[in-house]
Amino acid sequence: MEYRFLGKSGLKISALSFGAWVTFANQLGENTALECMKAAYDAGVNFFDNAESYANGQAETMMGNVIKKIGWKRSDLVISSKLFWGGKGVNDTGLSRKHLLEGINSSLERLQMDYVDLIFCHRPDLYTPIEETVWTMNLIIQQGKAFYWGTSEWSAAQIMEAYGVAHREHLIPPLMEQPEYNMFHRYRVEVEYAPLYRSFGLGTTIWSPLASGLLTGKYNEGIPEGTRVNLAGFDWLRKQFSGEDFEKKIEIVKQLAGLARDLGCSLPQLALAWCLKNPHVSTVITGASRVEQVTENMQAVEVAKQLTPEILDKIEAILGNKPKPEEDLR
Repeated sequence: MEYRFLGKSGLKISALSFGAWVTFANQLGENTALECMKAAYDAGVNFFDNAESYANGQAETMMGNVIKKIGWKRSDLVISSKLFWGGKGVNDTGLSRKHLLEGINSSLERLQMDYVDLIFCHRPDLYTPIEETVWTMNLIIQQGKAFYWGTSEWSAAQIMEAYGVAHREHLIPPLMEQPEYNMFHRYRVEVEYAPLYRSFGLGTTIWSPLASGLLTGKYNEGIPEGTRVNLAGFDWLRKQFSGEDFEKKIEIVKQLAGLARDLGCSLPQLALAWCLKNPHVSTVITGASRVEQVTENMQAVEVAKQLTPEILDKIEAILGNKPKPEEDLR
């Protein structure tokens, strides 16, 4: 396993990590979750990602149970959670001081831990001043309930505002962002955040590197039963798997699969390795519903070593979607 610094911090996290989104308590039970997490850990993964909203908190409970059952040394792990959607109560949603402080306590209780290493603001809150959020995240760190804080799916402008508040008030600024990033979703990570890497040393813990399974090739002949697209509550995702744009992506996926065969790897390994080649990606969060998927995904670190500039050019020719640099947009 390769280990990378998270942004400008001294914290080292595995280049490939393992997350609980979709799968925990939805597609797999605790025994399978244990097998998957153990396979990831045995491959060198030290970062495990979660959120208060995943399976309405059940994912955190399951992960906490697994870690307690296996008995891993806490200092060997980097655990995260994300706060925004905490329940149906009038103050259970958002980034207010009340919800953030109550939310971190609830997450820690479910995880059976005294602290998480990383805590994220799961989405921007249009109704809570960023200043209130920055002060509260600083307080959470000062209380020892988290070591670093960051954002997820915030715009560059919102992150810069948070940095400005932290600098002005001598508070701890956000260290990392958790954005979607894959071969079909590139602009924000590659262009919009570019000034943040240069100015602040922003780290990224990217999610959906396989484009919700599209880059596994399993949707090439239609939508099979038992996939996340058919899960209750994922109607928003199902809409992305139809229409002319979807058909175009399927043709691209088929071409990428041919390139993967030429390299002697699987399509998911190629897609993960491609993400790893971005120097601004601190870690690629993987997911799995079977231990065999974990084993396959972890080999992407070796596949990344095969992605020479020539191979990357071939991938770009197939994708045809490289976003223009910032200076070309002015």
